[in-house]
Amino acid sequence: MDEALLRSLTPSVLTVLVRRGADFAAAEDAVQDALVEAVRVWPADPPRDAKGWLITVAWRKFLDQTRADSARRRREDRVEEEPAPGPTPAVDDTLQLYFLCAHPSLTPSSAVALTLRAVGGLTTRQIAEAYLVPEATMAQRISRAKRTVSGVRFEQPGDVATVLRVLYLVFNEGYSGDVDLAAEAIRLTRQLADRIDHPEVAGLLALMLLHHARRAARTAPDGGLVPLAEQDRGRWDTASIAEGVGILQAALARDRLGEFQAQAAIAALHADAPTAGETDWVQIVEWYDELARLTDSPVVRLNRAVAVGEADGPRAGLAALAAVDAALPRHAAAAAYLHERDGDLTTAARLYAEAARKATNLAERDHLTRQAARLNSRRCH
Repeated sequence: MDEALLRSLTPSVLTVLVRRGADFAAAEDAVQDALVEAVRVWPADPPRDAKGWLITVAWRKFLDQTRADSARRRREDRVEEEPAPGPTPAVDDTLQLYFLCAHPSLTPSSAVALTLRAVGGLTTRQIAEAYLVPEATMAQRISRAKRTVSGVRFEQPGDVATVLRVLYLVFNEGYSGDVDLAAEAIRLTRQLADRIDHPEVAGLLALMLLHHARRAARTAPDGGLVPLAEQDRGRWDTASIAEGVGILQAALARDRLGEFQAQAAIAALHADAPTAGETDWVQIVEWYDELARLTDSPVVRLNRAVAVGEADGPRAGLAALAAVDAALPRHAAAAAYLHERDGDLTTAARLYAEAARKATNLAERDHLTRQAARLNSRRCH
């Protein structure tokens, strides 16, 4: 069973149902039922036209759901509209569906959560982790969003800012999480950049390209994470870096700074350094100051504290970190790193172990566990 194929077809199938008049919540349920049916049937009897098969089955599932609550006349009218069997045009509706899900009737945060779940293929747990909230809280938010758009027609698309936020979170999950969605997020952001002349769209595309350029060097042969300072920079994709820097420079020249441009500027400074020791940390701290002004994000303040530790010494970094909520994910890992640089190996080892226990990503957990073991071994000798 090709799960990647199913995931890639889901947005188009969902779009067809919504266009034909299905409300979003019922359409999503019908598509999910069709996917389950595909997993059951396809291994023994694969269809010639996978998209057409999914549309037909999903539409029938929707009709089955509708019949329980609809009048007979409405049922008969909808049956007549059932898509005809046969090949389906290969149209990419994914980006349009992102805009449709960012509906004006939803708050931006609810629209992002709903789109990530319905279109991005992320689990409720993954979305909750991205938003730093409990999984139960996110489940309620998604349920409320579904209820809000239930029965709403999707003629009026949402705004660019919400779609950018969704693409950013999908990329982050693909870049560092369990589901490989990074390339898809880049593809959709390229499409958006071709359609919309907006500096933050360009900033997001530049950020994605600069981060993705380092992907091959982020993982060791055994699957372990390789920190940025230890990566083989010869494995970085120089063409993607050059493209990302060029896009960023053009966006910054318009003097309409946004958070994605600021993040891309930080990534560009890392990419520009021939070695980790030559990184311009002073400029990076300045960009984090801009980013904190734009977002007031606790994650930005945490990353800024680490940058301050590189620019002004670990004790300055620890002082900056003291102002950040200790409950924040990766706070313990940042503190461990700064304590190690300050020579306090006992505290660093304890904090690495604490960070490992809190990590939700297996590769990150293994990396932090190894860091703790490395320092404990050094202390014993």
